[in-house]
Amino acid sequence: MEEMFFLDKMPRKGVICLDIDFVSMTKFSFQQSIGQLEARKGGYFFLKVMAETVNQWEKKRATRLICEIDDTVSYSCGLNHYGDGNFYIILATKALKALGKSLGDEVSFTLYPDPNPLGVEIPEVLQVLIDQDEEVKQSFNELTDGKKRSLIYTIVKVKDIDKQIAKIMSFLEEERLKRIKKNRK
Repeated sequence: MEEMFFLDKMPRKGVICLDIDFVSMTKFSFQQSIGQLEARKGGYFFLKVMAETVNQWEKKRATRLICEIDDTVSYSCGLNHYGDGNFYIILATKALKALGKSLGDEVSFTLYPDPNPLGVEIPEVLQVLIDQDEEVKQSFNELTDGKKRSLIYTIVKVKDIDKQIAKIMSFLEEERLKRIKKNRK
């Protein structure tokens, strides 16, 4: 077993990666000022990503990413259309505070594909349901990655396991009914 650190493809002690396709792990580093969208577009703080960069990733715009900023903050994110053919990633206020930065400040950041295609961990209660119930597994697998993340974000907010299970079952049933309705059209 070879020890590899997938960020820079250099051997490192203590981090083991098995079977990673480094072609799809292309990373890009940038330096730019923090921008802010207009209020009508959400007013989010953002970092712009040019289409030429996005097109080099295997899944293009659908690539889930890890963003590392100033060697301080690291988080999973997705690409959003900027409106001029390019893209942006949202920079949360929490991340700005951790960096001690504000609108217009310059940051160095690196983007690379998230090795977890969902960009989030599947909670244990959902994983157990998927492993034990073939219908749940099929329903979950039929969801888009975005819907899967939505379900995960919904259930992690709930602390009671019985309520988590109820939310999972309700969500999957709603999605199943939407697919049936859509297929009838």
